[in-house]
Amino acid sequence: MRPSGRKIDQLRSVSIETGVTKHAEGSCLIKCGDTHVLCTASLEERVPPFLRNSGLGWVTAEYGMLPRATTSRNRREAAAGKQSGRTQEIQRLIGRSLRAGIDRSALGERQITVDCDVIQADGGTRCASITGGWVALRLAVNKLLKAGDISSDPLTDHVAAVSCGIYGGQPVLDLDYAEDSEAGTDANFVMTGTGGLIEIQASAEGATFSRDEFTQLLDLAQSGVETLVAAQLAATTN
Repeated sequence: MRPSGRKIDQLRSVSIETGVTKHAEGSCLIKCGDTHVLCTASLEERVPPFLRNSGLGWVTAEYGMLPRATTSRNRREAAAGKQSGRTQEIQRLIGRSLRAGIDRSALGERQITVDCDVIQADGGTRCASITGGWVALRLAVNKLLKAGDISSDPLTDHVAAVSCGIYGGQPVLDLDYAEDSEAGTDANFVMTGTGGLIEIQASAEGATFSRDEFTQLLDLAQSGVETLVAAQLAATTN
């Protein structure tokens, strides 16, 4: 029995509210159960120096967690004077995941920065950030298309992510914190809307996991991503 009472292949409730900030070119608040992430996309008519005169655009990401997003207060990283290794790893994951779903030549020499700020954490914050980050990116690109600044849609596919793991000896979909903290295996799957794999992060916590168990996790992830992509589509076509 899962702590939440969910079935092994059941996502937490998912909601995506768009247009939640005034100034960003694209924004949404994604809620995956008790994990809530504010995602904003900001457009700049410039690219990093290494891309100047290349004709290619750039998508990058930043990630952060508010001090009281968890059960006890965490010190702001700005106050510590540096980002943690975990933060750097997650924001790099978000950036390269979103870039996997975009034609950078169609974007042109401009940069979109996706900021993902965790308001409340209950497991799966990086996955929620990727899924919500794509929505914010989609909305920012829609503005470029509407204004006629680009002639073709640079987004080639949806990008979404979900966690899976082996909890209580059984593969399950979408770990919350209670499960994640005790899971025998923890995995994050980043996929496209058409089922392509972008990145898989999987590790055993103690006992190893089998190839058959990995296949079960992958099947669960694909089912979960299909549901998340449907939520993305509903949020961006209203």
